[in-house]
Amino acid sequence: MSGYLTDYHTHSICSPDGTVPIREMARAGKAFGLREMCITDHCDLLDLSGRRTLEFDWTDILAQYRQAKAELEDDRFTLRLGLELGGAHVSPAHAAAILRAGEPDFVIGSVHNKSEALGGGDFYFVQYDSPELCHEMLADYFQSLLAVAELGLYDSLGHIIYPLRYMAMRDGQDVTLEPHLPVLRDILTAVADRGKGIEVNTYRGRTVAEWRETLALYRSIGGEKVTVGSDAHRPEDVGLGMAQSLDLLRELGFRAVTVYRRREPRSIPL
Repeated sequence: MSGYLTDYHTHSICSPDGTVPIREMARAGKAFGLREMCITDHCDLLDLSGRRTLEFDWTDILAQYRQAKAELEDDRFTLRLGLELGGAHVSPAHAAAILRAGEPDFVIGSVHNKSEALGGGDFYFVQYDSPELCHEMLADYFQSLLAVAELGLYDSLGHIIYPLRYMAMRDGQDVTLEPHLPVLRDILTAVADRGKGIEVNTYRGRTVAEWRETLALYRSIGGEKVTVGSDAHRPEDVGLGMAQSLDLLRELGFRAVTVYRRREPRSIPL
């Protein structure tokens, strides 16, 4: 197991679904033994119900981040400032302006919402009661994710298998990605061609093995950059699944995990 544990997907009270200040999340990461942690609070250009939300205020995030960094960072623990930018393809100009205003170290590109043509609501609120509905939603999701991947405003493409959390783990549907592998290959190719990375998102330690197929496909097309993140929204979830994710990457032939400073990647050997 690597001695350099990172968690590059965490949320504080600065996210709508966060629970505690950045300082408390960072304190949990340091106590867990993380060497590097990134706070990646939500900025979605569509809200939960699908309305456009094109403005973003960095003020509280920056104040909390600077306080936590000053109090907690030392030669064994590094805290980075990030952002989970959801749905950048909805308005690329607004997305780019938001990033310029905050100057984060690291940006996750993600999709949480159905396309605006289907109402734009978060995939969380869909009741997945049939395989047909699951595949309809996956087709819509992957088209949006492809648009985000091709836009390139991110460093790492986040939780690529996001809807499966609710389809399989919550609603009990037996869903395979097989029908969607062509578009998934296009997404991963767009990532690799742009020199970007993808994320192993453990969903607070619940999903590690589920990433095997996607990671293997990514590596087969020449993808190398991978970040790992817990998607923690509470202190007790920070770091969960990180060591296991590194083990999986090593098993699949990856040689490093990626971290960022001012949007510049750095490889940490596995």
